[in-house]
Amino acid sequence: MTRRTEWQDGAAGAGPGPEFAAESADGPPGSGPGTGFGEGAGRRSRSRSRSSGSPAPSRAGKGEPLDPVEQARNICLRLLTGTPRTRKQLADALRKRDVPDEAAEEVLSRFEDVGLINDAAFAGAWVESRHHGRGLARRALVQELRTKGVDSTLIDEAVGQLDAEQEEETARELVARKLRSTRGLDRDKRLRRLAGMLARKGYGEGMALRVVRQAIEQEGEDVEGLDETY
Repeated sequence: MTRRTEWQDGAAGAGPGPEFAAESADGPPGSGPGTGFGEGAGRRSRSRSRSSGSPAPSRAGKGEPLDPVEQARNICLRLLTGTPRTRKQLADALRKRDVPDEAAEEVLSRFEDVGLINDAAFAGAWVESRHHGRGLARRALVQELRTKGVDSTLIDEAVGQLDAEQEEETARELVARKLRSTRGLDRDKRLRRLAGMLARKGYGEGMALRVVRQAIEQEGEDVEGLDETY
């Protein structure tokens, strides 16, 4: 069983954030902070500029484009800092940054070779975290992994960690946590609210209704004639 890890939904976004803006030149030396303050510093800067006859070159080598492979490598490393990503997430990020396909493919394949990209491990850890942390059922987990571009075979292997018995036990725990907040409502409304909560987490209608009816009955409430749908 993979060690539980808390995942951030927003970390799951595929698009690169502002930290991936291309590095730009800082301007000629003496034009920014850190070169002195006040009028005297400005006079010294102007004096040096007049004596040289031309502005100082940019520190970042302005006008020289970054090698596409190096650019792809930098973007992937930044994205992978702090959280795993799938190959598709990284490929989408590179495409949005207009990295040539050939360079992107070279870097992504290399990262897979050295284990920096591992969709099987990603899927296993995702299932472990999202089931135990959020109570998501297999159906919801499959959908989430699909949106992240994980291969269907790897998804099947990952959700195979959860059997029907474990899934139902988690559903019972979810209902037990919410049951008290529904007290005072009529039985049908309680059933719909609790079963709806399970449905949003990917549990099937049959299991959701059975678990909720049993929980309400265990409180001593009569469930005879209780709605069978929600």
